[in-house]
Amino acid sequence: MIQETPVVYRVVKTFQAPQDDPLVVLEGERLAFERRETEWPGWIWCVDESGKSGWVPEEWVCPEGKTCVMRRDYDGTELSVADGEEFVVALVESGWAWGTTSDGREGWVPMTCLDKIEHGGKGQG
Repeated sequence: MIQETPVVYRVVKTFQAPQDDPLVVLEGERLAFERRETEWPGWIWCVDESGKSGWVPEEWVCPEGKTCVMRRDYDGTELSVADGEEFVVALVESGWAWGTTSDGREGWVPMTCLDKIEHGGKGQG
């Protein structure tokens, strides 16, 4: 889901991103894929032509047999965030949010770690 305007959330649960080299692919790129057991429905395991692999939103690909074609650009960067940080969410997809931290880092954070900041000061998850 792409939001019309970015929404500010507060990190309510620290998240430690894995220290790996994220999968970054462009629209039209062909990937091998497989469905793997995951706590995050809506994501599939993909491997690019160079052998780099990672989770990709299933809605962002067009399956063609044992491969799929990206419908849009994708960056699999996950961010480490700490309790109390603000996180500006631009996109929500299958339980994860793509956004920007106050220091300018961009990437994915699980929605379970975030709470929407309301104008009245109270949060809503």
